[in-house]
Amino acid sequence: MILSYEIPLLLLLLVTAAGAILVKDLMSAVLLLGSYSFFLSLTWAWLGAVDVAFVEAVVGGGLGTVLFLLTLIGTAPKDTRLRRPPPSAITLIVFPLLGLLLLYAANDLPEFGDPNTPASAHISPTYLEQSYQDTHTPNVVTSVLMDYRSLDTMVETVVIFAAGIACALLLRRNA
Repeated sequence: MILSYEIPLLLLLLVTAAGAILVKDLMSAVLLLGSYSFFLSLTWAWLGAVDVAFVEAVVGGGLGTVLFLLTLIGTAPKDTRLRRPPPSAITLIVFPLLGLLLLYAANDLPEFGDPNTPASAHISPTYLEQSYQDTHTPNVVTSVLMDYRSLDTMVETVVIFAAGIACALLLRRNA
């Protein structure tokens, strides 16, 4: 069942993504990219991945947009215009075909919310039933992120930290 806000939300995602790619001014591209990230965080929340939605809103919509804007403020106005050749004919043929191929392949994915998927049938019950005994953490999401998948979470944190340090080094003023 398609809800009344699903189609407009997905259309906004497509329009802002296409706009960020096609626009010639970098300031406009950054603002469109920030709005794309905001709409993507709404999509993640709609799909039930609230933790991913929160990270997308904070990092993609907030921090990323602010860092891009700070970088653009430090550049000359003549450098904020994009000068790129139009896409080649092969690009205009290959990418839509690739998109159609991905849509065709998506038919083999399980239905959204299907309780018989491997993750729902094998992994989720174990996490839900044994997380407190294994981790002594009352919150299942916290136990999954910090105990069962702690190495993955640590590496993600290191990547975000390294990106933050790189941005700080790029944006620092020479004394």
